[in-house]
Amino acid sequence: MTPAIDLLKKLKLTFHVHQYEHDSNETQFGKEAVEKLDPNLHVVAEQVFKTLVVTLNDNIKELAVCVVPVERHLDLKKAAKALHCKKIALADPHLAQKVTGYLVGGISPIGQKKQLPTLIDDSAKQFATMFVSGGRRGLEIEISPHTLTAVLKAEFVEISV
Repeated sequence: MTPAIDLLKKLKLTFHVHQYEHDSNETQFGKEAVEKLDPNLHVVAEQVFKTLVVTLNDNIKELAVCVVPVERHLDLKKAAKALHCKKIALADPHLAQKVTGYLVGGISPIGQKKQLPTLIDDSAKQFATMFVSGGRRGLEIEISPHTLTAVLKAEFVEISV
């Protein structure tokens, strides 16, 4: 289906795929996922995460990924500290697409062209499962936060406000 799903299948990990009809006029992709995921799943907004690509120290060749709840914002200072750099900024959307191989609104932290250093907001640890993009708009992967961290060699850090 997508590189993210292919990788998880290859690794024989436990995960679930959820699809919904993406509205092509929608630009709030994370909020759309929260609203359109099956109500029988009893998903709370804090359980759905967005994938943000950031540049380190104004260098477009130094990139990282931050995974934060869709209802929250990335704390740039906390993320910079965790990434051991002076400052970070959100990457240009075209750069994010080029580097990850995914379209904005469907960028998955899993199965990117090149695995970037990844931080996952520590709020994810409170849930048995979390939802991240499956690699395209309208496709979500439900996965254990600890499984996701292991796959990405990521770390849990408080990076959202």
